[in-house]
Amino acid sequence: MRLGEAALASNKLTLNGRLKVSMPVLFGQQCVAPILLALAKAHPGLALELSFSDRKVDLVEEGVDLVIRNAEPPDSLDLAARRLGEHGMTLCASPAYLAERGEPVTLAELPEHECIAYLRQGRVLSWWWQEAEAWREVQPRGRLQMDDLNAITQAAIAGFGLAWLPTWLARPHLERGELRELLARLPGRRYPINALWPHGPHLPLKTRLAIDWLASRLPEQLASVNVPGHQPQ
Repeated sequence: MRLGEAALASNKLTLNGRLKVSMPVLFGQQCVAPILLALAKAHPGLALELSFSDRKVDLVEEGVDLVIRNAEPPDSLDLAARRLGEHGMTLCASPAYLAERGEPVTLAELPEHECIAYLRQGRVLSWWWQEAEAWREVQPRGRLQMDDLNAITQAAIAGFGLAWLPTWLARPHLERGELRELLARLPGRRYPINALWPHGPHLPLKTRLAIDWLASRLPEQLASVNVPGHQPQ
């Protein structure tokens, strides 16, 4: 715990003013917003303006105090960054799909299956696993391409094919038996989670303590939503 958060936790510091935060839609709703709402509940003088969007944000132009992104920070002199944690991915499919098409047990079998691809900025994102100490890239191929992870999840549950999903999103569906995890023995790529804010000589107290609050709580929250049987790196 950093000094700022230690003081915050002991009620020696009081937060006031409005904090404007931008975050990815699903990840923000499920993982980030609950932590910030707990901060606001502890400090009634803090007002939150939360924006859920996957688009690129101009912090200065739009007056944003803090941006949360699931990616490496950009190489920019105008932005400061702090790593908040990381999240993993898991390959899933519905029991109905697997009963009809069989379960892939190697990466070489994936081209034989329907894969639900994730589109970002018009580009299909590859799937990555570590095998024999080398990273293997798989380009998903199938009838469905979507730019929304929730829609991909629902399509997988409906039996349209394999889906490569963040562990925090997949877990409840795995626990309910709507999806099954595949290739669990292979470590998948993990993605960094970063906080970004305008670089400057003085970081406002509300922003600094919000970053500390997220950094201390987000890793634990993500660890609690690891896929059953999945071993994080």
